[in-house]
Amino acid sequence: MTHQFVYEALPMRVRFGVNSLATLPEELDQIGLKRVLVLCSPEQEDTGHRVAQALGDRCVGVLPEAVMHVPNEVAQRASDEAARVGADGCVAVGGGSAIGLGKAIALKHGLPIVAVPTTYAGSEMTPVWGLTTDGRKETGKDPRVLPRSVVYDPELTATLPAGMSVTSGINAIAHAVEALYAPDATPIISLMAEEGVRALAAALPAIVANSSDPEARSNALYGSWLCGACLGATTMSLHHKLCHALGGTLNLPHAQTHTVVLPHALAFNQPAAPDATAALSRALGGAADPAERLWQIAGELGAPRTLAELGMKEEDIDRIAEEATSRSYGNPRPITFDDVRGILHAAWAGKPPSANPTF
Repeated sequence: MTHQFVYEALPMRVRFGVNSLATLPEELDQIGLKRVLVLCSPEQEDTGHRVAQALGDRCVGVLPEAVMHVPNEVAQRASDEAARVGADGCVAVGGGSAIGLGKAIALKHGLPIVAVPTTYAGSEMTPVWGLTTDGRKETGKDPRVLPRSVVYDPELTATLPAGMSVTSGINAIAHAVEALYAPDATPIISLMAEEGVRALAAALPAIVANSSDPEARSNALYGSWLCGACLGATTMSLHHKLCHALGGTLNLPHAQTHTVVLPHALAFNQPAAPDATAALSRALGGAADPAERLWQIAGELGAPRTLAELGMKEEDIDRIAEEATSRSYGNPRPITFDDVRGILHAAWAGKPPSANPTF
């Protein structure tokens, strides 16, 4: 077998370890930031103020307005606030919502981001931005939105509820799954993807058993870092297109949607991606069918397995299938409207994943 690929390392700095939050001022020094706006969701406001306290007079405000899918009107308000307080950068604390809001500000004003993840979402490792306008989620890539520094402190994930930890972790696994069969996959990213899936698949049951287990929390955050790096370095395929359509159009919860859809999208693509399937089999303890094993893990850990329970109606299936097939994108297996319709129906109804789902 001969290799042919292009690999480009992303220019960012990562600090990982217990009590890394205490080093946040050093990370600002690395970039030369003096006036930062702290961004978080309303649910993470206490953590946002904890970060602000660590920054002292370098923090010019805490904006606890981040929400799922980065609505355009929220992004506009945050951009206006960053300009009003004269911020020279943003510290985004939380999951994909907070980091996505920081990216929206970076896209408009060019302000550098320091990310402090408290979930396993992985957005902090990518130059990918997303904005939702009138029920349609638009995404793109821009080097300006890639965080300059990421501070991973496992202690900040210790209070993440076990249920959300599971769905956030499976969301991270989805990044690695699609990186393994991406059109621009590379050997180093494939290694990271396999290791990321292995780490998360081992850590999530331990977190459900004991949500404050420090080793499990550290391993899960390590896995999410690897999976996020895979997301940042490759092109995502069918699974992510489906989830973007479901989230942007129906406002379904992000991590839970990824958890439900992943086994079905993977089952469809497995016949066309034997190397990816073999890597996932190794990462999942020798599972003969990785898609089925991920579906089983979700069930064993109490995660949702139907789009219906997330709020999707059966009559929405054709609408989402149309949205997901309205643009072409790389995928290891050709996609038709009927294919996507079958995948969505299986995910909506909670059927076991199948390589050839039918409506």
